[in-house]
Amino acid sequence: MDTTNIGIVGCGNISGIYFKNLCTVFKNVTVKACADLDAERTAEKLKEYPSVNACSFEEMLADPDIKIIVNLTTPQGHFPVAMKAVAAGKHVYSEKPLTLTRGEGKTLLAAAAKAGVMVGNAPDTFLGAGIQTCRRLIEEGAIGRPIGAQAFMFCHGHESWHPDPEFYYKVGGGPMFDMGPYYLTALVSLLGPVKRVTGSTGISFPQRTITSAKKNGQIIDVEVPTHVTGIMDFASGAIGTITTSFDVWASQTPRIEIFGSEATLSVPDPNTFGGPVCIRRKGEKEWCELPLTCGFNANGRGIGPSDMADALRTGRPHRASGALAFHVLDLMHAFHEASANGTHVALESTCEKPALMPDGLFEGNW
Repeated sequence: MDTTNIGIVGCGNISGIYFKNLCTVFKNVTVKACADLDAERTAEKLKEYPSVNACSFEEMLADPDIKIIVNLTTPQGHFPVAMKAVAAGKHVYSEKPLTLTRGEGKTLLAAAAKAGVMVGNAPDTFLGAGIQTCRRLIEEGAIGRPIGAQAFMFCHGHESWHPDPEFYYKVGGGPMFDMGPYYLTALVSLLGPVKRVTGSTGISFPQRTITSAKKNGQIIDVEVPTHVTGIMDFASGAIGTITTSFDVWASQTPRIEIFGSEATLSVPDPNTFGGPVCIRRKGEKEWCELPLTCGFNANGRGIGPSDMADALRTGRPHRASGALAFHVLDLMHAFHEASANGTHVALESTCEKPALMPDGLFEGNW
């Protein structure tokens, strides 16, 4: 089987699972090169994956054999790195969010369209067995007509464990921009695009003290809302709520629930690829756990670039698309704007629901 060559830019904390899966699980891609401003990081990757070459980003862009750039830089780097990739005629798949601003997102998508290249974006967790099973259930009518949804992401931030947590509390960070993409991408893939939102936001702790080993004791000034609640009117007629927070010590709320005219569906954590998937039907007194009907039950980060490579080979649309990522970006900004202005915000963007994953797809084998 012919493989598509990939270059990875950014060898930080999240890159480990991408290297593992793109080098060992997904058989239709080959990681040819990696680049990072920190030479120690690339050196560590080369010890683990000796078949990968270290190079500069400029050398990666100049390599005609590399077709897809996987952009794992911090949020501030997503736009400039992706734009350089597009200008070099490369397809690009970035970590979330797509860009920091709507204007940057529009510029990137327009440049990619002009260059005839694809833009993809994390998260790709919605392509895993858990959410794909939920999608099939909804489309098969298992819950009847979708009426509403709720989503919750509660924690107390990243400064206790992450080696470099500062960016989570700067522009481009916060719970909505950090974790919201998982939940919003899942909701849009299940229920379709959103047409109108409102929201409320707050900062409960203006300063954070880092307690992780590397920077223990350093103080972070919080620049972005750390507790965000949004209300969504889906184009389908369903109404949803989402709350993301870095200010909560503990919670027993579900991750995502979808309410239908005939049943309620409990959707698994959208930051994972597996289950459980549970349903409680009209008239029943107990929840029923359902078998997963799709592949990729384990941590499958990297399936997005792998799907992009298969789309490049076959000519079909890729699933973790730039249009989907821009709609999610638009939503996140709209929640914050609605809170600041005390209004509803009509969404200008929209997108198609990504195609379901194919039947019989085994781990790494399209």
